[in-house]
Amino acid sequence: MRLPHLPYLHIHVHDRPLAGDPHPHNLFHWKLYFCEAIATAILMILGLSAVILLSAPASPLGGVLMHHPYIQTALCGLCFGLSGTAAAMTPFGKVSGAHINPSVTLAFSLAKRIGGVDALNYMIAQVIGAFIGTAVVYEAGRLIAWWGNMAVAVHYGATVPYGQISIWWAMWSEMFVTAALIAMLYWLAAHPRWKFITPWSGGLFFLVLNPITAWLSGNSVNFARTLAPALFAGQWSGLWVYVVGPFAGASLAVMAIRMNLLGKLHLLEARLVNFGHHGRVPGLDDPHRKLNYPDDPDHVPPGAGPA
Repeated sequence: MRLPHLPYLHIHVHDRPLAGDPHPHNLFHWKLYFCEAIATAILMILGLSAVILLSAPASPLGGVLMHHPYIQTALCGLCFGLSGTAAAMTPFGKVSGAHINPSVTLAFSLAKRIGGVDALNYMIAQVIGAFIGTAVVYEAGRLIAWWGNMAVAVHYGATVPYGQISIWWAMWSEMFVTAALIAMLYWLAAHPRWKFITPWSGGLFFLVLNPITAWLSGNSVNFARTLAPALFAGQWSGLWVYVVGPFAGASLAVMAIRMNLLGKLHLLEARLVNFGHHGRVPGLDDPHRKLNYPDDPDHVPPGAGPA
């Protein structure tokens, strides 16, 4: 018996924007962009709040940790990284794949796991989300005076190059730290055995790297994360560093991956969380649900259960 032709199902089956294969009739994927913006906003709200609490001299934690700068810097890295984990674990992050960083999206694009139109819109969504998240922190400071004073004291968590040495050191730092981050995320996401660690790895990464390199540039590795606080704090010094450095680092990491310097890696989807959708867009109401389409490599035909 011939099955009826269902145009919507046909598009849905073949539309794989997070595998670098969007359907030609689906140029834009608004659900992905919306979810990516919200996930990035969550990253910024949690991450900046953690930096304020850990760094502001008037904060109980900041007052104690200011005498132990290496521990303070390490904890800032850990908490900001875990803020990314929290954002990834929301339904929004699980739908979009939780890039929450233009450098990550660029790396996926260079690896041909996401198309140019979607990659550009992801980056725009990340900047918008970062602005929304920082605005929430800013507005909270207007409503609660003591919080506002602490936020202003640390310039809303803005990252700026260290002014006592050449700004090029900050750029090199951003480039190599980003390259290391992208290589780690790509390696984890490409190994089925370690995929589950991917969204959790950022916290440990910055816990280790922050005390070593954060003094040079703040270890932003994320242009959206730097731009939004800069808008509210008026900290424009060396903003170009956070474009050139992270984007160059992402490109460097993908180049190393293509040269098999990290072994032969094959990444199926442009995701850092909630893998297994074969590049398709999961539903926001149930992001874990994996529809079983006939063209899936793990498709089981009806009635073809165990013998």
